[in-house]
Amino acid sequence: MTVRPGDIDSAAIDRAVGVLHGGGLVAFPTETVYGLGANAADGAAVARVFQAKGRPPSHPLIVHLAGAEQLGDWVAHVPAHARLLAERFWPGPLTLVLRRGGRVSLETTGGLETVAVRVPAHPVALALLSAFGGGIAAPSANRFGSVSPTTAGHVRAELDGAVDVVLDGGPCSVGVESTIVDATGEALSILRPGGVTREDLEAALGRPLAVPATSHIRVPGQHPSHYAPRARVVLVEPDKVIAEAERAQGSGHQVGVLLPPAFADAEVKAHAVVELPASMPAYARELYAFLRELDQRGCDLIVASPPAERGLGAAIANRLRRAAGPRPAM
Repeated sequence: MTVRPGDIDSAAIDRAVGVLHGGGLVAFPTETVYGLGANAADGAAVARVFQAKGRPPSHPLIVHLAGAEQLGDWVAHVPAHARLLAERFWPGPLTLVLRRGGRVSLETTGGLETVAVRVPAHPVALALLSAFGGGIAAPSANRFGSVSPTTAGHVRAELDGAVDVVLDGGPCSVGVESTIVDATGEALSILRPGGVTREDLEAALGRPLAVPATSHIRVPGQHPSHYAPRARVVLVEPDKVIAEAERAQGSGHQVGVLLPPAFADAEVKAHAVVELPASMPAYARELYAFLRELDQRGCDLIVASPPAERGLGAAIANRLRRAAGPRPAM
């Protein structure tokens, strides 16, 4: 389903704007994943987001804006390199971390003096943001730590009853979350790989970007277990995927396999097999849907192999590693 500006339901947008002004929650599509939005200036409304998701309040949210011209309302200072990246990649799947301005609530920033901001590239999201006129604080519209939603159906299945309005904009075109860049100082760094590649960022800046293993700035997606299906995820090298899947299936597991393209013609003795596309954009777009599918087919273990960490492969590998991370004690 492709949504064009002329297809947008203006009555639904008006209803969603009213909900936001009233302190309610709106799920809306972006090009990356569906977001669960609240008025970023309303601390009580933002607290409802954390409650609906079961998200720790120390995990900051991203403030979504209608355009870069609104930056001055939400951040204390826009360095030249941040403005350059905004001009090059907005609207688009890039989030910039900058010093917090006075308008954004501390609930939105998780108590930090920095704020994450972006302009999404989806006509429904931009129509909502333009009509609302302010910033919308939004993480992904799912329970904390679970697989991110890329359709309105995913949102309704997971958060039914916790959201006041769900705007349906069709399947997300990118499918993994935005790239997060720390732009607070001169030494820019990538805090989370995503829909804008490291290579494209470096080409725009004319210099290399660091990708630190850890950061003093908290951002979404840093929890050891994140983007995780109900099934446990096991990662191995590509040439070991079939053997590991068949070993686990033989041990009594209901195994789901994300089968690398190089082995597409192979027969695999497993409960469910998803053949992965060779295209990284197509893989990124469908990754979360694949994980949800294997859950729905009753798998209790998923065997996969992270792709090479270049281009969008870096974002996919990051999501798979987080999905395979240690689960919190229940």
